[in-house]
Amino acid sequence: MLTYTLRRLLGLAAVLFGVSLAVFLIMHLRPGDPALIMLGPHATDESLARLRHEMGLDLPLYVQYGRWLGNLLQGDWGRSIQLKREILPLLLQRFQATAWLTLFGALLAVVLGVSAGVLSSTRQYSLLDRSSMVGMLVGFSIPVFWLGLLLQLLLGQRLGWLPISGMQSPGSASWGDFFLHAIMPAVAVASGPGAVIARMTRSSMLDVVRQDYIRTARAKGVMERWVIYKHALKNALIPVVTVIGLQVGYLLGGEMLVEMVFNWPGIGLLMVNGILAQDFPLVQGAILVVASSYALVNLTVDLLYAYLDPRIRYQ
Repeated sequence: MLTYTLRRLLGLAAVLFGVSLAVFLIMHLRPGDPALIMLGPHATDESLARLRHEMGLDLPLYVQYGRWLGNLLQGDWGRSIQLKREILPLLLQRFQATAWLTLFGALLAVVLGVSAGVLSSTRQYSLLDRSSMVGMLVGFSIPVFWLGLLLQLLLGQRLGWLPISGMQSPGSASWGDFFLHAIMPAVAVASGPGAVIARMTRSSMLDVVRQDYIRTARAKGVMERWVIYKHALKNALIPVVTVIGLQVGYLLGGEMLVEMVFNWPGIGLLMVNGILAQDFPLVQGAILVVASSYALVNLTVDLLYAYLDPRIRYQ
């Protein structure tokens, strides 16, 4: 297990290096001049040349990348052109809001997805199974921003049960108010991943319950609930864990639209505002944070997969 973990950590380091290189190159292929954006359209050629020299934009590309990577490793992620603030503290602050929304959405998707998949597999071709399949298809097909707008219209405006936007009400710092604000964004962002997890759980459970050891457990008189949740579900979760990891990555990407709809002050909304303002250092840092988070989630899933499947752990 230790050797496997070390191999995965080395792979993670290589992935993060590749992500940093790709982000740097993409940002440098962008249209626009950061010096011109910072000084404005009325800047003189001398002032533009001076600022480009101070920012190192006149150096070869590989030298710029080396400096940028070295500064990243030292915690210096630069300053936002638009907000005039240090980028790393700003990203960490906004990432907390995104992490909370990802956590709520992931918990909702996993609990509902696994539960629906298990119930559908134990009652195959029943009305419950067919209804669940239709619900999975609808949940997977509805765009997250459209579902968010529907939730705002129904639960926020028509019924008045939940707040429409934001992360907390003005002047409120209670956890209850925070949870009320998080319900609709979490439901919107969890709809697609929950449907995928439910379909995978159902398919995996149907494959496992046909195995000989399940028939043996039933023949020995073991209670059906114990057979399903003790013997079948644990083995059925092995492929489901991989899907859960991928869907958590999808949550990180799909939250950008949800944060825009609900005005959730996360890193996705910050990234969109940075793109609109051509704040390239901020966008570069935000992309790197999201990509690194996705890589860390995949590492966690791989380690959990090895824990659940001894064939991988003992290779």
